[in-house]
Amino acid sequence: MKKIRGWLIFAAALMVALVAVAGWEYTAHSKSDLLSEEQIIKNLGTKLVTENSTTALTKKYAKIVKDGDYDLKNPYIKVNPYKTSPLTALVYFKTPKKAQVSYTIEGKSDKTSITNSVKGYQTKHQLPIVGLYADYENTVKITVKYQSGKKETKTIKIKTGKLPKYLDQNDVKVTKNDKSKMQIGDNELTLVDRTAKQVYAMDADGQIRWYSTNWNQHMFEQLKNGHIMVLNKSSENGKYNLLTETDYLGRIYRQYSFDGTLGGNLSHEVTVIHHDIAELPNGNLLLTVSDGSKYTEDTVVELNRKTGKIVRVLDFKQILPTSMYQDSKQKASDGNIGTDWLHINALDYNSKTGKLLVSARNQDLVMQLDYATGKIEWIFSGKDKNSWPAKYRDKVLSPTGNTKVTGGQHGVYLLSQKGNQETIMLYDNNIAVQNGDQKTSGKYSAATVYQIDQQKKTVTQQWSYGKSLGQANFTPIIGYAQRLANGNTLINFGYKNDGKESNVIEVDADGNQVFNATLSNNPADKTYAYRAYRIQFYPGNYHFDVTK
Repeated sequence: MKKIRGWLIFAAALMVALVAVAGWEYTAHSKSDLLSEEQIIKNLGTKLVTENSTTALTKKYAKIVKDGDYDLKNPYIKVNPYKTSPLTALVYFKTPKKAQVSYTIEGKSDKTSITNSVKGYQTKHQLPIVGLYADYENTVKITVKYQSGKKETKTIKIKTGKLPKYLDQNDVKVTKNDKSKMQIGDNELTLVDRTAKQVYAMDADGQIRWYSTNWNQHMFEQLKNGHIMVLNKSSENGKYNLLTETDYLGRIYRQYSFDGTLGGNLSHEVTVIHHDIAELPNGNLLLTVSDGSKYTEDTVVELNRKTGKIVRVLDFKQILPTSMYQDSKQKASDGNIGTDWLHINALDYNSKTGKLLVSARNQDLVMQLDYATGKIEWIFSGKDKNSWPAKYRDKVLSPTGNTKVTGGQHGVYLLSQKGNQETIMLYDNNIAVQNGDQKTSGKYSAATVYQIDQQKKTVTQQWSYGKSLGQANFTPIIGYAQRLANGNTLINFGYKNDGKESNVIEVDADGNQVFNATLSNNPADKTYAYRAYRIQFYPGNYHFDVTK
């Protein structure tokens, strides 16, 4: 028996030695490190919320549409129809024959009017009015066009209340707005998604034209149907564990709740979902979550939008080298307990190829996976290729020329793809958390475009803006960059001056500023801008109908 035990010990030692010599990694996991998919799903405790705060209001407006006797001369007008979006209104009227309706909210200056055209011809017209000024008698011009070509017009006045104290118009200072070169369109506003506060949107003058009174954190995703997905909380002192599908009027279509104690593993509630969300072609949602283990913010799950159930789990402890999480000293933040070794802060799904882009801040790492198989396709990291276990090395990209590796980056997404060439954009905070560029770390932050050659496994920096602004615009955390339809880039330097300011800048392809807005923040309330987006507030695929 002793001889057998001795041979087993010798064999185990030999195996470890061989693994070390070959450059492989011992991948056995202790039970305390890894959870099963079933346990993670149980910990998340997702539920579809069947009743919400707007259900009764929707029924009320549906009755008005059914029975109300309103025409173009005397339309029904309700400001803030769902009680959470004060700079909106619902307008309803009937026409004797089928007609198409368009309308314009008059701006106070050039290129600040907001226009929308409702698709199709009908006799009952429900107009979602979004983009009113606060504390102002707004002028809205309505045009009705009949199939015969005949037109009728009506001008209505809509008075709104003052902005709340926590949302001061004086906190927005615009120093540059070349409207002839900005990407504005008929109804585009700059959405400011704040870290732990209510979201708002401003026009080219910096005037606030929309806001929600609901508390929101990180999540703000415009969906294919024109709705928006946000992350709310049920009370001011609670955690953000209520995922809400809503619209700019404030109507709630679906809600999903999450167990903030992660299956009872925690003694206090935490925010389970964090940072980002992506919509799949089947309508399901990819979410970045904590799984309930001692490691946080390292898991992606797929939520069935219809049932509220988790149908897929990607645990990155199962995907990346064991040593990356077992050896990490990075402590969790924001009240979470555990090790924040990865810190996934961005997702982008390519519906044409089924590939998933992931940004991991605490490893200064961007990677792409095949979502169906969970297999890594490439890794962009400042971590030396030879320091990776052997099975990962052929996935690690080699930077060409003067290509700079990222540090603590945010907001990665695909710009374009042609054959083996992929072009991605991200916001490079340029802080070396573990594997970033130590020489430039802390000196500036920048929006950067990279080209990935998937066959050659190379990465080449194509465009960048931010270095010329220097340390004044360095942001150690948060930020975003968005390539706009006209080729401009909108950049959110979200945590400028130790979080006292957020600086939203739009530049053209040559790096010339065409818009510059500084937002004054209150770091104590975490009101800094997590992301800024230029968004159509009347997306073409959005149709408002209280009867559906």
